[in-house]
Amino acid sequence: MTRLAIEEANALCVQAMTAIGHAPDDAVIIADHLIDCELRGLSFGGLARALSIADRVKQYGLSAKAISVVQETPISANVDGGDQVGYLVAQRVTDLAIGKARASGMAIVGANETWYTGMFSYYLEQVTKAGFVGMIAGSGAAFVAPAGGTEGRFGTNPIAFGFPTTGTPIIWDIGTSGIMLGEVILAMREGRQLNEGVAFDASGAPTGEPAAALGGGAVGVWGGHKGSGLAMVVQLLGMMCGAAAAPAGLRDCGFFMLVVNPALIDPTGDFADRAAAYADSMRATRPLDPAQPVRVPFERSAATRSERLASAFIDVSDAVVDALSAIANERR
Repeated sequence: MTRLAIEEANALCVQAMTAIGHAPDDAVIIADHLIDCELRGLSFGGLARALSIADRVKQYGLSAKAISVVQETPISANVDGGDQVGYLVAQRVTDLAIGKARASGMAIVGANETWYTGMFSYYLEQVTKAGFVGMIAGSGAAFVAPAGGTEGRFGTNPIAFGFPTTGTPIIWDIGTSGIMLGEVILAMREGRQLNEGVAFDASGAPTGEPAAALGGGAVGVWGGHKGSGLAMVVQLLGMMCGAAAAPAGLRDCGFFMLVVNPALIDPTGDFADRAAAYADSMRATRPLDPAQPVRVPFERSAATRSERLASAFIDVSDAVVDALSAIANERR
C-alpha cells in the first residue's frame, strides 16, 4: 500500500482526470467524489474508479455532448447525460432536485445516457443538509443475475434513502448485487480471486476469476428473491428515466432521484428532531454482543471519514497509485 496525503491524492486524481480530457472544473467535481469514497473506506469506488473512468474514455472517447435538461416542470426534470460520466450528471440532477424542492416542496428528476454515478450517499448528504428527505435508484447494464439464474439481467442497481436529523443524517445506501462492479474490477487489477459463490463465468459455472465474471459472466444478486425483486424495481425506475432496459456495455445508466421537504406532510414541524431521537433509540438497543453496539446506517463510514481527515492521510493500493500516476503524467 502507498500512503498519500489527502491533498496529494486529490491532486493526483484531478491531474489524471484532466489528462484524459475533462475540463479542470469537472475534474475537481469527480475527484471530490472519489476522495470521499476513499475517506469513507470504500476504496473500490475511490481512486481505483478513476482508472476505470480512464479505461472507459480510452474505449469510447470523451463525449463532446453537453449535459442537458430535455423535459421540465416546476417539480420534475429529465436530464440527458450526453454520455458524460455520472459524477457530473448525478451532481447536476442533485442540484436541480434540491432547487426545485426548495421552490415547490418536492422534486423528481431522472437522468439517462450516463455511466458511473458513484456513491449515492454522497448526493444524499447534500439533500439531507438542505433539510430534505431523498431517495435515489440507479440502473445499469446486465451484469447481475436474478435469484436462481446465472445470466445478467440487472445492473448492480444501488438504491439509497436519506433522512435529515439534528445530528448525523440517516442514510441507507446499498447495492442490490452480492458484490459491486468496482470490487470485481479492483480484484482484477490487484490479481485477487473473488470469494466463492459470488460470480459466474459465461457458461454459468461458478468462478473466482474476476476476468471471467467481467468477460460475459455475471455476479449473483444480494438477498435472494427479495433482493432480486428490489433489483428489478431499480431497473424499472431507471427505465422510467429513459434509460435502456439492458444497455450494451458501460453506457445509458438510469439515475432516479426523489427529494421531498418533510414539512409537506409532517404536521409536527419537527421531523429532524424526532428522527434524531429515533436514531438514538436504535443505538440504545440491547446488543447481542456488548462489544458491538447497534449502529445506525451511515455512522460507520462517517466515523471512518472523520478519522482519516484527522490523520490527513489515506492508504491506496500500489497498483492503483502507479497506474494513476502514469495517466496523470502522460500529457504533461
